[in-house]
Amino acid sequence: MMGEDGVRLQKVLAQAGVASRRNAELLIEQGRVEVDGAVVTEFGVRVDPEVSVIRVDGERIPPVGTHVYLVLNKPRGVVTTMADPQGRPCIADYVQDRPERLFHIGRLDTDTEGLLLLTNHGEFAHRLTHPSYEVSKTYVAEVEGNVKPAVLRTLLDGIELDDGPAQADTVKVVSSVRGRTLIQISLHEGRNRIVRRMFDAIGHPVKRLTRTAIGPVRRGNLHTGELRPLDPKELGQLLDLVDL
Repeated sequence: MMGEDGVRLQKVLAQAGVASRRNAELLIEQGRVEVDGAVVTEFGVRVDPEVSVIRVDGERIPPVGTHVYLVLNKPRGVVTTMADPQGRPCIADYVQDRPERLFHIGRLDTDTEGLLLLTNHGEFAHRLTHPSYEVSKTYVAEVEGNVKPAVLRTLLDGIELDDGPAQADTVKVVSSVRGRTLIQISLHEGRNRIVRRMFDAIGHPVKRLTRTAIGPVRRGNLHTGELRPLDPKELGQLLDLVDL
């Protein structure tokens, strides 16, 4: 959204850490900046950084605002809740020094470790968990037994569970040794314990489960129990995925 009100585009780019104001002017001059789908080549353009969709070289530039977007590498045994009456370890233990009122996006089973997103942006959280926007999630599962290729293919073809069919987007064997198989699986699913139930259905129960990616967000070198902000590229891609 462009108009007389708002913030000058080069200032928004500088605040977002894309470039200095002078270099932002060069980017604009070179026709590398888009606002709401239109290339901008004038320096005086003002935008609303909370509403305008700004791109540099096609890459979404998230606004610098009041919203917070974090990723936690949740340990096993931690309950996905912001408070636990039974006094068990929970997500709140990892964000108690943050001033914002944060909530988790979706959940991980207590006995599952891996990536969990936290935010104070309600609409972002709602869309990220909505079936029409369901973002792909990747897991590494250690399962019982040596899984035959034909059995693994049934996960791609789709299998019937008690609450309807479930289907993996991708699935591959990482390793197989001593009656255990390590499998990487990705799917656009948010149903409760869906990965465990899929492996139960093919006769290879999960012994250990880790979520390693949520859309463009990867675990990388984020250690168990560590928290970090989403980087601008990850956030920009997620905002695009949920049409914000």
